Amino acid sequence: MARRTAAGKTGSTRTGTAGGSVLSARRPEVRLPPLVPYGGELEPDGEYDGQEFGGLDLADQEGPGARFIDCALRECGLDRTDLGRARFIDCVLESVRGVGTDLGGASLRDVEVVDARLGGVQLHGSVFERVLIRGGKIDYLNLRKARLKDVVFEGCVLAEPDFGGAELERVEFRDCVLKDADLSGVRMKNVDLRTVAELGIARGFDRLAGAVISTSQLLDLAPAFAAQIGVRVEDAPGG
Repeated sequence: MARRTAAGKTGSTRTGTAGGSVLSARRPEVRLPPLVPYGGELEPDGEYDGQEFGGLDLADQEGPGARFIDCALRECGLDRTDLGRARFIDCVLESVRGVGTDLGGASLRDVEVVDARLGGVQLHGSVFERVLIRGGKIDYLNLRKARLKDVVFEGCVLAEPDFGGAELERVEFRDCVLKDADLSGVRMKNVDLRTVAELGIARGFDRLAGAVISTSQLLDLAPAFAAQIGVRVEDAPGG
């Protein structure tokens, strides 16, 4: 079970595997203060503290370098919204939707993303620390060269996510769907894939070192592993 640390966050625990144990992710515990409704437009390098963005259409707005602290974005439209290098600290993003949202180089710490519907979201070079992504569907998620530590993907669908060159430490994929994931050049440490409902890997089978998978997943991936090392699998004559 999770334990409480002196700082108030949920601490890492070990879950058993046949070969030892894997460190579980520390989940965020976001407790928002009373929020003030926000009704304006985003601004570059804007400072947003204790504000609620509720039902706003933020499409095509520009807020690169903005900082959000103790904020909630609920049911907001984020089509082509520019939030590159933005910082989200102790925030909740709930039922946000959008295509082409730019969050390249963003930083998310102690953040919950719930029931998001996003497509082509750019998060390359981003930094995640204690982040929960629960429910929803994200298509073509770009996490190239991102750094993820203490991150949980739970009950969501990730279609063709790109983790190329990313660093994943204490990352859990729980009851979610991974379709045609690109793991090229990824580095993993304590990554738990055992409860993934559908595990599809397009590239990077050789980068699964540092991850833990289930026996059934191993059997499903066996042909790809064999192909990776140049082994042909054929039935014996007369077999």
